[in-house]
Amino acid sequence: MEMTAKIRYLRMSPRKIRAISDLIRGMDADNAKKQLQFLSKRGAPSVAKLLDSAISNAKNNFSKSEGNLYIKKISVDNGPAHKRFRPTGRGHAAPIKRRTSHVTIVLDERSSEIKQEKTENKKEKKVSA
Repeated sequence: MEMTAKIRYLRMSPRKIRAISDLIRGMDADNAKKQLQFLSKRGAPSVAKLLDSAISNAKNNFSKSEGNLYIKKISVDNGPAHKRFRPTGRGHAAPIKRRTSHVTIVLDERSSEIKQEKTENKKEKKVSA
């Protein structure tokens, strides 16, 4: 069962938000939260808020636990651009586009077997190192 959350008309360029979304794609929800908390990008708090909303949707609407959730899909689409003008020399004007973004996050639940295998693999790597 997929759980979704959306933020629309975010007043940041999609290119900048995609850099953040690429970082957390495929991560466990709790690990992604920690990454976003310490990320020094301006859009990180907005994406973190969206992730919290998706986790809350999963808990309240589908009775899922946060420990098994992971980010199945995160997409950033272009929203409408606000067109502005900056005055330049000799009475001319230069156009400015203030871009907006639509961000969609889809969470899914990992089975407990896959989660166990991941933790076992991590333990094996630590022991072999």
